[in-house]
Amino acid sequence: MDPDWAINEIDLFLHTTDQVGYDNSGGGAFIVGTHMRGSETEASQRAHVVEQILDRVLPGWSRDRPKGDSEYNWLRDQASRAKAALQRSTELAEKLGDNAPDMDAANLHPWAWDNGKSYWNTGHYHQAVMQAAIRINAETQAKLGRMDVSETALFNEAFSLDDPKEGAPRLRLMKDDGGKTYQNLHRGARAFADGLYTAIRNPGMHTPAPSDGGVEQLALEQLAAFSLLARWIDQSDVDEA
Repeated sequence: MDPDWAINEIDLFLHTTDQVGYDNSGGGAFIVGTHMRGSETEASQRAHVVEQILDRVLPGWSRDRPKGDSEYNWLRDQASRAKAALQRSTELAEKLGDNAPDMDAANLHPWAWDNGKSYWNTGHYHQAVMQAAIRINAETQAKLGRMDVSETALFNEAFSLDDPKEGAPRLRLMKDDGGKTYQNLHRGARAFADGLYTAIRNPGMHTPAPSDGGVEQLALEQLAAFSLLARWIDQSDVDEA
């Protein structure tokens, strides 16, 4: 994200939706009260952009959004919070934390993020992880043309060191040069995928696991793990019989 651009868009939204007094300098009937500075059309257009910014800066911001906000009072408050977060992100990281690198979920592999981002942005973190697992399984099935197996069975066969068979192609992260690296890569990928679907996807469909870092942090770590698997699968070559 470009912070300067985002802050400017927020400022434009706040300026457009600001309540100002009526101009009574031209004579005629004196009008008491205030009105929104910009038109309803301009406010709606700028609100749409600000909402996309809030999705990135304040995940889960829309959970408590009131149904009636015709003057954008609630959205203006959220936009002001996002502006402060953008302006003071470096300072806050230095003062409140160890200034460790942040992970941006939007930069995860699309298979791990795209299907679940709407869940994530409404605070349904667990569901976002499950969508990643479902999407990666489906993409792997499509890449290998395997609709007869799924999840752990699919990945165990996909990364198997055995030669491909008719109807059972393999995924290859590198060409077989007869060395240990080739074997280790595929054993590791096979075990990694098995672990994700055995320990996260299957029990995860029933009860989200607790974490000292909170549900959101746990889900982000799980998404990152699924993203790594997605990258391996996406960059792999298909080895057919």
